[in-house]
Amino acid sequence: MATSKPSIPKGTRDFGPVQSAKRSYIIDTIRKSFIKYGFSQIETPAMEQLSVLTGKYGDEGDQLLFKILNSGDYLKKTSEQDYQAGSGALLPKIAEKGLRYDLTVPFARFVVQNQNDITFPFKRFQIQPVWRADRPQKGRYREFYQCDADIVGSDSLWNEAELTLMLHEVYANLQYDGFVLKINHRELLMEMARFIGLAGKEMPFCVTIDKLDKIGEEKVNEELIALGADETKLQDVVGLFHSTASASDKVDAFEKLIGKNRGTEEVQQYFEFLSAHSSTPLKVELDLSLARGLSYYTGIIFEVKATDVKIGSITGGGRYDNLTGVFGLKGISGVGISFGLDRIYDVLEEKGLFPDHLTKSVDLLIAHLDEDCFKHGLSLLQKLRSSGIQVEIYPDQAKLKKQFNYADKKAIPHVLVIGTEEIEKQQYGVKNMVSGEQASYTIEQLIQLLS
Repeated sequence: MATSKPSIPKGTRDFGPVQSAKRSYIIDTIRKSFIKYGFSQIETPAMEQLSVLTGKYGDEGDQLLFKILNSGDYLKKTSEQDYQAGSGALLPKIAEKGLRYDLTVPFARFVVQNQNDITFPFKRFQIQPVWRADRPQKGRYREFYQCDADIVGSDSLWNEAELTLMLHEVYANLQYDGFVLKINHRELLMEMARFIGLAGKEMPFCVTIDKLDKIGEEKVNEELIALGADETKLQDVVGLFHSTASASDKVDAFEKLIGKNRGTEEVQQYFEFLSAHSSTPLKVELDLSLARGLSYYTGIIFEVKATDVKIGSITGGGRYDNLTGVFGLKGISGVGISFGLDRIYDVLEEKGLFPDHLTKSVDLLIAHLDEDCFKHGLSLLQKLRSSGIQVEIYPDQAKLKKQFNYADKKAIPHVLVIGTEEIEKQQYGVKNMVSGEQASYTIEQLIQLLS
């Protein structure tokens, strides 16, 4: 009977040793900045109660939640009426849990459950996978990692500024400067929606604006007019979107067209913080068309886009004032950013920015001619490792050619060969696999060389 080839679900990936080393390099770089800026690490479960997840991401987000069927006979609590009533009635009876969609909502749940043990403002970071039932494409996966940093329990706009400074440090440490950080304010979007006649439809306005990159301006305008937007006023707002002026001038233009509000005041204060506390030029741009579709944002929103690689946003985030309120803890404001590990990986790979040392496995391979030479190699192995040398010994009896091929394929830079003569003289031939040069060393000389 023919067996089917093993496979993995679409939108997921395996990572080999080289890919895993590169991913760890990104994570370690981000983690160092998180810790430097005073964030503490937490972890939450892969699955949450569906009641925690649903209603936090908007209707489109709810559709992308991976639901987990109840264990055992998950149909036993259902009836014919449930099937006739549709999926809305059936779902709560067959699935009580789901895979987390992001790290922010589980974090809000964590804060509420642990509020008596947390010192506010609470600065946390979290680096874990999330899952979305999205259509897989370049830069968009169904399983991917997020690297989040959030500050809750403080209304200060300094938090937004500090996240901006930390974000620039992360990308500087990754040696990547082909990006722009776009910011906007949810209140500006709300006012624009009301200005064009969509009072009461502010969230559909934001969701539609968020599609600009995907479906283009013409179709976005059609959808907004279908929602009830005034066509003339819509063109005035689109004019704000196209402005290439400075952030200050864009705010002035907004206030002349629509008026002052909390959003314009906070955007100005944010840029004042940045200009006062940054000694280097920052890649920050006020983009009045930036919407970010998630419904929980209430203040300044962030999105980092690569300018030299075709891919979606590589970092995003924003201010959310009411997120913990839905879990019963009122009056706690938060702001956070999320680095998209998988997209950052793709960008660094395309730009060739990963350090070369990440592909090296060990410093040295011990090769041997027979069983006695292998046993002698084990004693050398212990001495070398205790001296901090990364080393392995070929485990099987094999021809030297096979052992050298093994070292070559694994990019091991040095091979030490043990034969009877080497054991007697305590001098070992070592080949540099890069230059092809060979020389003999005592074990002490070799330790000094490789250290």
